Amino acid sequence: MKIQGILIVLGLALVLSACSEEQQNKLSRLGVTWLEGDYRVTFAAGSHVKSWEIKDGKVTSDPNKGYYYFWAIVDDEKVYVQTPIIRSYIEEIP
Repeated sequence: MKIQGILIVLGLALVLSACSEEQQNKLSRLGVTWLEGDYRVTFAAGSHVKSWEIKDGKVTSDPNKGYYYFWAIVDDEKVYVQTPIIRSYIEEIP
């Protein structure tokens, strides 16, 4: 049973190492759609940096349109935010 688990992990590692960095980024973006939790999403373009915090929510991606969508708390109000994937970073808040 342990050997089967190890083989699965090694197989996944081999598949991911064969992917280009862009393909790995696309795979990680798709995974974000299904994760729920606490996150900080930061948009950075040059000197302009804007961050939002998501509490007990999820970040949904639409790679075809190139955006992340989520509900964030801004000034004690829940607001709907859309930010470009290309210049956005997502961090899980412990």
